Amino acid sequence: MFDLMGARARQRGFSLLELLVTIAIFGVLLAVGLPLLSNWVLATKAASASEFYVEGLRYARQQALSHNAVSRIVLTANEQNGQLDWQVDLCFPTPAVPCSNLSGAWSTPTSAAPGDPEGATGYLSAQRPASSLPDDRVLRVTPVPADSYSIYYTSLGWVDTNFAGRMRSLQIEPTVGYANDIHPSAVVVTLAGAASKCDPALPITDSRGCPP
Repeated sequence: MFDLMGARARQRGFSLLELLVTIAIFGVLLAVGLPLLSNWVLATKAASASEFYVEGLRYARQQALSHNAVSRIVLTANEQNGQLDWQVDLCFPTPAVPCSNLSGAWSTPTSAAPGDPEGATGYLSAQRPASSLPDDRVLRVTPVPADSYSIYYTSLGWVDTNFAGRMRSLQIEPTVGYANDIHPSAVVVTLAGAASKCDPALPITDSRGCPP
């Protein structure tokens, strides 16, 4: 009986020691792993920025084609994180009134554009907030040219080159403090309206690089 109780005591002590060692190891792993996990999450969110804007540009072109209308995508600052939200509007031109940044009646998030074949139940402007992206202290999203925040598409899906202030690309770069954690990227739009991601760190001869 005495030996049995001693064995149980020794077993309880060994189990407690195992628990303490496990807790210590877990603490070390947590201390090392949490910063790495945090950086990985941040880099993943930053990488999604290019997808976010490619989605908007492709959607704008698609709506122009599917509605046989003029469309536009407009970028505006997000009040929460300083990044750029996007909105896609439609306009139905007439011989007397073309649709441009200066003329035409455009759809809004709450009302269809005049001339929409579906009337009041027609297309409502689509809005997408950039609130899920890292804020502008971490990631910088810059349109090219720097003061251009919109692209207009013809009913054939081509970029309207008559709009002199059109955006040609978006540069997505980490701020100085995050240069080692986040890889830069870019989004480019061809005159045919196609939007795609590219890597500005690669030479233009590489298929993944950005055009000049």
